[in-house]
Amino acid sequence: MLDGKGVVAAYHDLFQVEASFRMAKSAFKARPMFHHQRDSIEAHLTIAFCALAIARYLQNRTGISVNRIIRTLRPLRDMTISISGQQHVAATPPECEAVDILTTLRT
Repeated sequence: MLDGKGVVAAYHDLFQVEASFRMAKSAFKARPMFHHQRDSIEAHLTIAFCALAIARYLQNRTGISVNRIIRTLRPLRDMTISISGQQHVAATPPECEAVDILTTLRT
């Protein structure tokens, strides 16, 4: 039998699990996959849980919602172009909020 603190802690844990599933469905646009082979199922679940773990880390580290992080960082692009044997690097300069997020993650 749980005491009051135990019930609250268990409910908090359940809330975190439910929040993670909501995040997976919305931020990652996760949808049901119909795999039939064990390797495919395990690979799909591994990728989904890795994405969720990374998202939770980013959210906890920055204090910003995953949707906002994705929306802010999505426009950033870096590319390397080879022309006549010379490498040229092109990068989208990050705006203020993107700089803040990237700086927080580097520390």
